[in-house]
Amino acid sequence: MDGGERAAPRKLFGTDGVRGVAGEFLTAELAIALGRAATRICRAEAPQVLIVRDTRESGEMLEAALAAGVAAAGGHALLGGVLPTPGASVLALRFGFDLAAVVSASHNPYADNGIKFFGPQGTKLDDDQEAEIERLIDEPSTGRMGRVRELHGAAGDYLRELEARFADLDLSGRRVLLDCANGATHRVAPEIFRRLGADVDAIAVEPDGRNINRGCGSTHIQRLAACMEGHDVGFGFDGDGDRVLAVDRNGTIVDGDELMALAALHLRARDRLPGHGVAVTVMTNYGFHRSMREHGVEVATTPVGDRHVLAELLQRGWALGGEQSGHIIDTGFVPAGDGTAAALLALEALGKRDLAERDAMEKLPQRLVNVRVTDRDALSGATGVWAAVDEESARLEGRGRVLVRPSGTEPLVRVMVEAPREDECQEIVDRLANLVKAELG
Repeated sequence: MDGGERAAPRKLFGTDGVRGVAGEFLTAELAIALGRAATRICRAEAPQVLIVRDTRESGEMLEAALAAGVAAAGGHALLGGVLPTPGASVLALRFGFDLAAVVSASHNPYADNGIKFFGPQGTKLDDDQEAEIERLIDEPSTGRMGRVRELHGAAGDYLRELEARFADLDLSGRRVLLDCANGATHRVAPEIFRRLGADVDAIAVEPDGRNINRGCGSTHIQRLAACMEGHDVGFGFDGDGDRVLAVDRNGTIVDGDELMALAALHLRARDRLPGHGVAVTVMTNYGFHRSMREHGVEVATTPVGDRHVLAELLQRGWALGGEQSGHIIDTGFVPAGDGTAAALLALEALGKRDLAERDAMEKLPQRLVNVRVTDRDALSGATGVWAAVDEESARLEGRGRVLVRPSGTEPLVRVMVEAPREDECQEIVDRLANLVKAELG
């Protein structure tokens, strides 16, 4: 390389922090470098940095390495132990930490792990801050030394915040089943439900470092649905506890769209929905939009990803938003997805009603097909496809919708259709998927 030539910057951060196979991509050396660089972007003389993790076997190693990097940059690393991702956001706000870091790969298999950072306002670092961390990652240590110590009682502090928010929620007589995915909610979620009076049973609460998300949790919600006998309601969390899906007493799965609809109408009726609006992604069911329109709630639509939802909420001054996958954000509690808080909010919205009797929205049948293509970027110029999309959309106007978009990471085009009838939905998605394959496959 010529002396004046600079290497292209690395792109470590994805849509949700730095993530990869632990020990291969996400090594102890990289964790040290990330901890050191992230601490250096803080303005404080000796930044206070909270570190929490989920239950993966690599978590302790990466936690220690991250803490070493923080201390090597003159920061004080505070080890909070196993705690859901939103707990980091809650405690950053509650105690004014300069930075919070979460060691987790969310709903991914145990072999993966990740590191994501939150600022003192409880929000994830923005793109510019992540770019600055990447710029500093190879900078040598300054010679300043910080400290590493345990933060005792972090889980208790998080539980107290939940208890204060839902102090008026009485779950006495509710028989609740929780699936904690052998992850970060395995202690705190059952505990808060018990404190609020529920009769609680819990599955997937025996993490061994490798069973996180394995056949359990929100990504395998059918397991919870099969265990509902004798219970009024069930909730399934993912490995780091930032998303939730529900199951009613009949074993019917209730996704994030329906949980958000319940919450939106509840908060709107009590004048606790700032701006009378809610932010959702392009994947949100058309039935949600129709219900919100009927009840006078404005809906803003964002690209897929809770980061985009939160950015929209903050820009508009709204509080509620989320995704069909179960990422639900209520900034009135914390500016991050919180599965446990979202589950409690759903029960607060129901009051004495049963989840099986929910009526906040009528969900339209939805079909999603992933079509493998040679070049996903060629979709933008596929005039035949877009003409067909316009034609099908016109036929569904006021009754459903069509969404065709390229994958952000794979050579795929995603074709989604929502229509009032299952057969109509399937026919339309088949026609469009076949056309995409013929033109771009």
